[in-house]
Amino acid sequence: MGCFVKALFFSVSVLSLVATAALAQVPSPAPSQPMPESAAPTAPIPAPQDIPYAGTLKLAVDATDLDRKIWTATTIIPVSKAGAFTFLYPQWVPGGHSPRNELDRLAGLVVTANGKRIPWTRDVISVHAFHVDVPADVTEIQVSYQFLTAVESRIGRIQVTPEMLNLQWLQLALYPAGYYTRRIPIEASVKLPEGWKLATALETAKVEGQVTTFKPTTVETLVDSPIFAGKYFKSFDLDPTGPAPVRLNLVADSPDLLEAKPEHIQVHKDLVQQAYKVFGSHHYDHYDFLVALSDKLGGIGLEHHRSSENRVTPKYFTDWDKSFVGRDLLSHEFAHSWNGKFRRAADLWTPNLNVPMRDSLMWVYEGQTQYWGNVLAARSGLLTKQQAMDSIAATAAAYDHRRGRDWRPVQDTTNDPIIANRRPQSWQSWQRSEDYYSEGMLVWLDADTVIREKTGGKKSLDDFAKAFFGVDNGSYVPRTYVFEDVVAALNGVVAHDWATFLKTRIEEVQPEAPLDGLERGGYKLVYTETPTEFMKAAETRSRGTALPYSLGLSVGSDGVISDVQWGGPAFKAGLTLGLTVVAVNGEQLDSDKLKAAVKAAAKPENPLVELLIKDGSRYRMVKIDYRGGLRYPRLERIAGAPDRLGDVLTPRK
Repeated sequence: MGCFVKALFFSVSVLSLVATAALAQVPSPAPSQPMPESAAPTAPIPAPQDIPYAGTLKLAVDATDLDRKIWTATTIIPVSKAGAFTFLYPQWVPGGHSPRNELDRLAGLVVTANGKRIPWTRDVISVHAFHVDVPADVTEIQVSYQFLTAVESRIGRIQVTPEMLNLQWLQLALYPAGYYTRRIPIEASVKLPEGWKLATALETAKVEGQVTTFKPTTVETLVDSPIFAGKYFKSFDLDPTGPAPVRLNLVADSPDLLEAKPEHIQVHKDLVQQAYKVFGSHHYDHYDFLVALSDKLGGIGLEHHRSSENRVTPKYFTDWDKSFVGRDLLSHEFAHSWNGKFRRAADLWTPNLNVPMRDSLMWVYEGQTQYWGNVLAARSGLLTKQQAMDSIAATAAAYDHRRGRDWRPVQDTTNDPIIANRRPQSWQSWQRSEDYYSEGMLVWLDADTVIREKTGGKKSLDDFAKAFFGVDNGSYVPRTYVFEDVVAALNGVVAHDWATFLKTRIEEVQPEAPLDGLERGGYKLVYTETPTEFMKAAETRSRGTALPYSLGLSVGSDGVISDVQWGGPAFKAGLTLGLTVVAVNGEQLDSDKLKAAVKAAAKPENPLVELLIKDGSRYRMVKIDYRGGLRYPRLERIAGAPDRLGDVLTPRK
């Protein structure tokens, strides 16, 4: 031991001498040479205060330019004194959990006062803030600008088509710095193309020609109340005698797509009733589903307190039996009125739209909503019980193969809205994405089945939902919570070490997927060579060939590889996203041939699957060392086990 210490001391001494000699070679500045110093800090933006703003803002939007897809806006902001004044463009997106509002599309900004133009400057640090010097004797400033919506999908989400538009006030509302948005009054109006109808959670004050003016509200409520409008519009009352109006508002690419059968509308009525049975409350004075039946409008599923934005397949109603994949979208967004909008994590709630949000409890906000979205879809009939089970099987299989779990816990993925903002990934199964959604769903299934097991089926996660989300019935003032509140509510249902249960599954690295809820629910995840109807429909919807659990890849209809499982057979063969599969076993690629080759390779006497790969201007042959045949996930009943999962998905009386 002594010799080792002496040798170590000698080595450190030598290294120290070498470092000292190296530093001696660094030239010193001349005595008169100035050294760089940092610039003076920029003055901070006024912090929001919970005090009323003097005066009511007025926002007018012209959304009639369908050809160029440009919205023109004017905001009049009352001011109480001359001098420095700062107004803000929203940065953080509620429901998006990230600073992703599209500031780059704000253009043509001009500020005037008393008919004269006054200069503005953008804050060099907080670039969503704009400063003006208000002249004397000015009581209001007028800010004119445009919001340039995407004209093609490569630029961004399409919000305007010849038949419809999706106007989000968040992209148009300017507001004064220094105030909580709930204390800033605003009156908004919108001009729509002639003959169009709209739906929104806002209350209408008057309609004059093409202009709809809404009753004064607050900036907080305005940005939470988007508009769907269109040439082809229909609305259904889903709860005529209920505690608050609930409407299904539809816009479509063509009028025939609006022809919903009575039984299809009944399913949506049942969704409302089943949600009330889960949560035992409502947190809105009225609720509006905003639904676009379109393949032209950009995809969206976004929650709001009294409404939700939803884009579904154009044949949502007219091809009901085939359009079930993704039909839990409406039930998911509806559940958010309780979970996410009313009950909200304390570190996610912010006083205005430019204070950073923190997403640490997204596995409650989105994970449990993902759970209720699937459960309510089954209980209401949006999905059959079998479709819901097949959907759960697909989710379980995805996380059964997500190797990113080897290094990254679910908790860390709650940062992904900020880290990645849903940008495309090269290796999703290794990088992970917003896994707090669907892996969170599996954790809540686990919790539900624990409650059912410990209480002999007398209680369930429904009881937690009533206790946690069902308080303050009728109120839509957000009520915040912390982790300890979640644990306390679970213990109020049944005593258990819920803190450890949740922290283990959420905060720790877990190489194995959380599938205990399936087994406790009476099922196990298995793989067979025949896909479920759900998997078939999902593959048809994606217009590709999905073989993630066999070859470890998915291929689009154009042959381009869209996904490769980290560590899977295709990965080991050197394949990546973006490569093009030209041929399989010497024949031009098509889905059936690729699947047939995988199935044939299961027999040792047959050749391995061989793909001709195009990589830019180069071609190469790749053999994939895999003989396991086709593998598609499904749930299989465990003989003699209680069917708790079946009970979860059964409608409540």
